[in-house]
Amino acid sequence: MATGQMAVAGNDGGAVQFDAVTKSFGDVVALHEVSLAIGRGEFMTLLGPSGCGKTTLLKLTAGFFAPDAGEISIDGKRVNDLPAYKRGIGIMFQNYALFPHMTVAANVAYGLKARGLPRPEVERRVGEALELVKLTGFGDRKPRQLSGGQQQRVALARALVIKPTVLLLDEPFSALDKNLRASMQVELREIQRQLGVTTIFVTHDQGEALALSDRIAVMSEGRIRQLGSSADVYRRPRDRFVASFVGDANVLRCRLESVGSADAVVALGSARVRVAPGPLQGVAVSKPVDLFVRPEQLRLTEAAEGCATMGTVAAQVYQGGHVDLYVECMDSAPERLLVRSAGHEAIARWPVGTRVGISIAEGEGVAFAAG
Repeated sequence: MATGQMAVAGNDGGAVQFDAVTKSFGDVVALHEVSLAIGRGEFMTLLGPSGCGKTTLLKLTAGFFAPDAGEISIDGKRVNDLPAYKRGIGIMFQNYALFPHMTVAANVAYGLKARGLPRPEVERRVGEALELVKLTGFGDRKPRQLSGGQQQRVALARALVIKPTVLLLDEPFSALDKNLRASMQVELREIQRQLGVTTIFVTHDQGEALALSDRIAVMSEGRIRQLGSSADVYRRPRDRFVASFVGDANVLRCRLESVGSADAVVALGSARVRVAPGPLQGVAVSKPVDLFVRPEQLRLTEAAEGCATMGTVAAQVYQGGHVDLYVECMDSAPERLLVRSAGHEAIARWPVGTRVGISIAEGEGVAFAAG
């Protein structure tokens, strides 16, 4: 095996299965019959607000909790009653949980020594793990001598050195600044792909989930609201919660004009917008609907040109690579519309107070029954 490349158990196994898993804490039901299959080598993200059940599901996988009902399987074996240390789990906590009195090497070696591996094997695997996370030469340092990003790398090395069947990541980037968080996301994904380890990642950060995941399970109130790829969840949200929670969204008041097998048509003033028909099944024609549109799917035009609606620029926010324009459209939107314009030209072209038209990119947006 090439130097620095660690084999991880479960590359030809290691899928995780939840079948109708329920968990309560007193009178609070944290999970309601959750079913989810995670493929071998997949990077699965559990995304949702605080209290949605994502961390409970992670801790059930690790064996820190036992389900009240349902079954959990790892690598094809039922693990409901299996203690945590027998599950082959590597876990990286939000606070890293490093032993401050131990060196970096000793921290990484802890799980190997607990398993009784011989010293030469421990030293070899610790060296491989530190090389994998780009910390070769840091083995004799203490955690307090490391930066936050370096401490995170130590925690990741400790989780991977045992060659886990499943890697669990509990909001590991929350303590890092924005730039470091972005670079660590890239490195984590590269390592995960290199090793092919099945990974369950918990976060409430939508951008993080969209950037890293093979699939995302969007959770709310102990249930999975939508399961799909990043593109599916972002561009084709299944319900109002997912549309509102994942990314920025504008809501426009419309009227349902028709529903067919291939698409539905909603009327926004004199404009007609085609949307997916699924979310509008059962809604009567001519009833009010809410059209959810992403900021980058809107375009500003001169007020005299053909457009979906009209408004007035109320504010500009320069974001470096793009400009966020907030537009008041009292006739068609309950809140200011957010229009994202690439580059910086929009600042001069659309100053505050300008009357503008707004058009919607063809085939974009999703509509739901009016809330």
